[in-house]
Amino acid sequence: MASSLFLPSLSLRPSRELLLLADLAALFICPLVLAHGAENPTLAIKVDQVGYPLDGPKVAFVSAPAQSFAIKRSSDGALVFHGNLAPAQADPNTGDQVQAADFSGFQKAGTYYIEVPGVGRSWNFAVGKNPFEHTYYLAMRGFYGQRCGTAVELGPEFPGFSHPACHTHGEFHPSSGAKGERDNIGGWHDAGDYGRYMVNSGITTGTLLWAWETYGQKLKSIQLKIPESGNGTPDILNEARWNLEWMLKMQDDDGGAWHKQTSEHFSAFVAPQDDTLPSEVIGTGSAPYKSTCATADLAAVAAIAARVYRPFDPNFAARALQAGRRAWGWTEKNPNVTFRNPPGVSTGEYGDSNCSDERLWAAAELGRTTGEPAFNDFFLKNYARFLPTLDSPPAESWSQVAPMALWTYALSNQKGTDPKAVDAIRQRTLAAAHAVVERTRANPYRISMQAKDYVWGSNGVAAGYGMYLLIANVFSPDASFIDAARDNLHYLLGRNTFSLSWVTQVGENPFQHPHHRPSGSKQGAPWPGLLSGGPNAGRQDAVLAALPRDLPPAKVYADQLASYASNEICINWQASLVFLLAGELH
Repeated sequence: MASSLFLPSLSLRPSRELLLLADLAALFICPLVLAHGAENPTLAIKVDQVGYPLDGPKVAFVSAPAQSFAIKRSSDGALVFHGNLAPAQADPNTGDQVQAADFSGFQKAGTYYIEVPGVGRSWNFAVGKNPFEHTYYLAMRGFYGQRCGTAVELGPEFPGFSHPACHTHGEFHPSSGAKGERDNIGGWHDAGDYGRYMVNSGITTGTLLWAWETYGQKLKSIQLKIPESGNGTPDILNEARWNLEWMLKMQDDDGGAWHKQTSEHFSAFVAPQDDTLPSEVIGTGSAPYKSTCATADLAAVAAIAARVYRPFDPNFAARALQAGRRAWGWTEKNPNVTFRNPPGVSTGEYGDSNCSDERLWAAAELGRTTGEPAFNDFFLKNYARFLPTLDSPPAESWSQVAPMALWTYALSNQKGTDPKAVDAIRQRTLAAAHAVVERTRANPYRISMQAKDYVWGSNGVAAGYGMYLLIANVFSPDASFIDAARDNLHYLLGRNTFSLSWVTQVGENPFQHPHHRPSGSKQGAPWPGLLSGGPNAGRQDAVLAALPRDLPPAKVYADQLASYASNEICINWQASLVFLLAGELH
């Protein structure tokens, strides 16, 4: 999930990757510039380019002075709805004067656009019963496109999006405490690079498995057109298992898990099969060589897997639970072995100085799965100091998994669960969620984001707000939680200052140049279904550093391959997007 601490790509990029900034101001600084000419949509009208549910709120925004708006049918331009724009509100995070176009009363399925006299027309969008299902499908297929160690072929829907098997040889790095080859083929490429990282795999895979546990009835029949489709297991679990199997391979005989498998430095911008740098299992550099955060994440995810795969593959579920128990035992002996990159290694560190939240998550998930008192006792002795993490959504990230621990405990129906602890978790979550709803309603763009949220992976923060609200809705169903979560989804799908869909090949105006090696190494459109990191006021790359210094935080973004600090993709915020989409399906 999103975190300002996520630094997997803070290495020097080859100078040939740096792109000219000349067109950036024309595309993104001035909101009135027309995207493709005077007759085409204007960026001053912001809509969710995927669409709106029939029965929910439907709001677009206009950032140019105007009085009224019309909804017109895309097929023939027929007028179907007319309304007045709300008074303008100043948005300090973008610098925009924002007027709302509310057409919630319009409830007829179809494809439409908004026309504003004197301003122009919007991108097309759908109104329908289940407008986000195809986007969910593409977002999950984004994980399939990130598979490592196997040939990938997206099929006739996306011709040319394929690559042969990559990174088919693994070996131990000296920092691992072992020598020789290691069969660690598999997993997902983490981000724009080809590394695989246990802690980010933990929160990512855990989030997908939670999406299944929470919304399985809605997801079970959605096929992803992956090699495993039709095998009797729902495809979201088929895809998650690809990464789970790699995580299990990262466990040593003593139960501990090595931190990551990467090359010593990032590869050039080449296709996956052309990365010839050694793929190495990297450890802490000294005994016990494995890290507690990685091992506890494995224990937590393996425990969830033991629950969710049991109806479909009981043998795999049992194997996962055994791995989870062994990992837990290792953390009891090694409660806080932290990781820093050993000398000579410059790939993503995912360093965390305190693994106590990971251990709490592992205990909570193992307790929910097994009902064993020892896990319940550990949780009850340690949870109270983590309750404040629920007070400032979005709380969860790869480096802060305490909310996952607290929530899974509160959702457990196991005998012995402490009702006082459950009530404390529920009440703090609900109080924070209600505060987020009020803030979202007051925001001129109706999003949950604050100025401090425009960090590395800010789009993951937006999705994380949505996930928080949806978890609150599980505790206490409330339409305002669903609506506010959907407002953050609207932001990601085009209802933002740039009028840009931040998911590749989704909507009529999606971002085009992710910092993503498979996309950057080919001609044409990027790999589909991938979420951009989004605006980042931290400006940690040369592209963002060159932007005007007076830009508001929500406008510090560049749709350029070289902008790894704003336009990289990453599996953790991809998983948050999937959870948010799953929660908004009908």
